[in-house]
Amino acid sequence: MDDDLGSGRAAAVRLVSGVPLSEALDTGDARAWTALDLGVRQVMRYDVAPPPVDAQGPEGRLALALCHPDGRRREAALDEAVAHPVLLPLLVVRAGDWVAPVRERARRLLGEVLDVRAAVHLAPVILRVGRRERGAFGIGLLEGVLRRAPRERLLPLHTHTDRIVRRFAFRLAVEGGLLSPGELARRASRDDDTVVQTLCADAAVAAVTGEDDWDEVLEPLLAARSPRARAAGVTALRRAGRPGRAVEFLADRSAVVRACARYVVRRHGTDPLPWYRERCAGPAVEPGAVTGLAECGERADAELLWPLLAHPVPGVRARAVAGLRTLDVADPGRLSPLLDDPAPGVVRETAAALLPSAGTLPEGALLTRLGAGRPRHVRVAAFRLLDARGGTAALRAAVALLDDPDAKLRAWAGQSVQRWHPGAGTRSGDPEVGALLDRARHLFSEHVLKRRKWEAGLPA
Repeated sequence: MDDDLGSGRAAAVRLVSGVPLSEALDTGDARAWTALDLGVRQVMRYDVAPPPVDAQGPEGRLALALCHPDGRRREAALDEAVAHPVLLPLLVVRAGDWVAPVRERARRLLGEVLDVRAAVHLAPVILRVGRRERGAFGIGLLEGVLRRAPRERLLPLHTHTDRIVRRFAFRLAVEGGLLSPGELARRASRDDDTVVQTLCADAAVAAVTGEDDWDEVLEPLLAARSPRARAAGVTALRRAGRPGRAVEFLADRSAVVRACARYVVRRHGTDPLPWYRERCAGPAVEPGAVTGLAECGERADAELLWPLLAHPVPGVRARAVAGLRTLDVADPGRLSPLLDDPAPGVVRETAAALLPSAGTLPEGALLTRLGAGRPRHVRVAAFRLLDARGGTAALRAAVALLDDPDAKLRAWAGQSVQRWHPGAGTRSGDPEVGALLDRARHLFSEHVLKRRKWEAGLPA
């Protein structure tokens, strides 16, 4: 809302100054119109005197009138505004006006001018205003017009840059049966919005009526980058009578796709666990297979994961660490060396696995990894573990990084110091704690600093 008010106020000031409407705001941006409505009220009420009638062109003058704080001014401008197509977005805004006479007149006019072409053009504004308390009228009107529209006139909405518009358009297309199962599957595989992906994928599978349609639906879904689309395709393999293909997705990079694949092969009478064990013991192990083994395996399967900590592929090493954590067999002594792994993903997973055991790790080794000469991902993991220890060790590590050249680490360290409190292992009256707090006194008020020292058993 603050951004809208700021941009709308700036556009309003430009209009008042005589700048043409097309230069005062981006007339193709739905948000610019709703922002202008806010901005004009701000400007007219508090900032400047109303402009002379001839201070700007007719479109600029009408735009200011349509957004004016005075409802009578807004209502009087409606009929004239209809003759200027560029101002129709403000007619949509006024159709949700809080003043009943303005609202009713704007709705009548909008109903008269909203043909298919205008509906496609105004859809982003209508859907944006439709989220408001009195905005449902515009959405109902838009639906009515578009449901009667020829299929080809709606195609621009399916590739619109506004995802809210795409969601609306595809919902209408699904409800109206305007797209074939294959078209829906291709849309699900290409669109970057998860709502559209799910809507189109589910509709594509549900719309299949004959055996010949499955190839047209399954191939786009199974090859999609979207996990949601792939999951829908994998699940549909059972209904399509092709459960055997689900095996190739048991090692998918997505957890939801792996779960769907396991469901399909199990319903086909196959246990996926032996498949995972065979893959993890073989030379061509994939990261997804490692994770899949941990997801459905047993603690004894950790014996297949430990050797993978030395695998040449970083993704396999990282997934092996994560798998050991999932199986609850993470051994700090065997995992700690991986804190120096050259791959950030491996170190990140190792730190996560070691967090429950942070208090048992050698503090000196972690402090050494904080050194400025170490790779950043190693330093981050070491500080994460030291911070998790709490007590004097956490304070010592955080204060050591307060002047670090890495801005993010420095900020994180400052936050750690500010939330620090003595732990159960902090020796009461420890002079080192007092010295560390004094070094960080710029992070506290005098009152809070005294409070921390009192908690630590130190004189204020």
